[in-house]
Amino acid sequence: MAEPHDLTALEQAAAIRRGELSSLELVEHHLRRVEALGDTVGAFVTVTADRALAAARAADALGAEERGPLHGVPTAIKDLTLTAGVRTTFGSAAFADFVPPVDADVVRLLADAGLVSLGKTTTSELGCSLYSEGLVAPPARNPWDLAYTAGGSSGGAAAAVAAGLVPVAQGSDGGGSLRIPAALCGLVGYKPSRGLVSGGPLGFGGFGLPVNGPIGRTVGDVAALLDVLARPVPGEPYLPPAAPAGGYLGVTRAARATGPGRLRVGRFTTPMLADEPVHPDCVAAVDRASALLTDAGHEVVDVPAPLGPEAWPLFETVWYALAVTPVPAGREGDLLPLTRFLRERGEALGAARLMAALGELQAQVRRGVRRTAGCDLLLCPTLATPQAPVGAFAALEPAEDFDGQRRFSPYCAVFNVTGDPSVSLPVGRTADGLPVGVLLTGRYGDDATLLATAAQLEHRSDGWDQHPAIWRAADSANVNITSDVGRDRS
Repeated sequence: MAEPHDLTALEQAAAIRRGELSSLELVEHHLRRVEALGDTVGAFVTVTADRALAAARAADALGAEERGPLHGVPTAIKDLTLTAGVRTTFGSAAFADFVPPVDADVVRLLADAGLVSLGKTTTSELGCSLYSEGLVAPPARNPWDLAYTAGGSSGGAAAAVAAGLVPVAQGSDGGGSLRIPAALCGLVGYKPSRGLVSGGPLGFGGFGLPVNGPIGRTVGDVAALLDVLARPVPGEPYLPPAAPAGGYLGVTRAARATGPGRLRVGRFTTPMLADEPVHPDCVAAVDRASALLTDAGHEVVDVPAPLGPEAWPLFETVWYALAVTPVPAGREGDLLPLTRFLRERGEALGAARLMAALGELQAQVRRGVRRTAGCDLLLCPTLATPQAPVGAFAALEPAEDFDGQRRFSPYCAVFNVTGDPSVSLPVGRTADGLPVGVLLTGRYGDDATLLATAAQLEHRSDGWDQHPAIWRAADSANVNITSDVGRDRS
């Protein structure tokens, strides 16, 4: 018999609308799963059970005319994202007791749409790495095999969704931080076009690299959450692309019947930021996606990779600079070795060197984009290797750790610089049955075509909503919702 967490986010919302489930019942059910499995997969830094139960009751009290497509559905917020009145550690012991006075715009938008946050998900320290293993929470582990990382920096969000603790979650992506965890955990991780989702109300925009976005089990759920997040907010530094009529969810629904029209898809597997062999399973996933796209009527052509390893020193310089964020006085010693390494190099940068790197990086990106300008979409692996064990990077010296991350993920970050929409899709599997992602990237501002094609691929793959063995581990958990789970854990 299906359990509530077996339902997609859209199915859970539909069950609420039909009166078959209440938001309170869904939140209680998912909180029991968080209590049973949250630490096992390292999904949460802070669980806000009391707030969630109160929000669920308020959601149930609203009239039908006030309810949106995801009204009453449980979700979670990344611990890099400001949440008023809730401990927000940015994945760091240096901020272990920080409670923001304001909400990020995306947190407000989620609440306005009636979604109910269960808490803050595990992230890498200050978002600096592609694994989520810090000092404020258990490491984020891949629910498909707990020996492997769930990735970063949105690793807790991916672990929570893949383990059925929430159906969808908010994350952010400054160099692959949504798409990498999605590829590892068999999910759909979406980086929207630059400017589509607000990064406010604080911060300068990180040179346009980071963007908030959704992660979920299906393209439809991700599109529905994007509709919630993609609301124009005054004062943002980048002009938001126009949303399609009927929203992104409408686009994905239509694509299952009619498709996005015949597209030209440029395919490559050569790594862009490292001279690194690509694992055969990653190439096989691209081959499978190519075949599905061809069968759907699209033209798939081989193209050169837009950038090569010679661009890496420029990316390196920018990431050094981004690591230099304010830290409370006297708390530098609480930072992890990798974070201190990045910050030391960032602090040594002069303004002239940083500006020169940004200028040259943009010039190289322009040349690369023009080489593939005849393509509607680009297809490549999400990662050079399908999985990585927990601790594999952190056990290294910081310089080796950082270089190892580059070799593991030499594709995603380029599209943070271009600002193009990009999505990791769980097209492949290893011989051991672990997920393998492919990266599909669209033209800037054309998120609709990218999501429509992703939905078409999902349909032709007979769906991607597959579950690891741990999915059933908490079905019979008998946790008293008014005691253990009914108190906030912080």
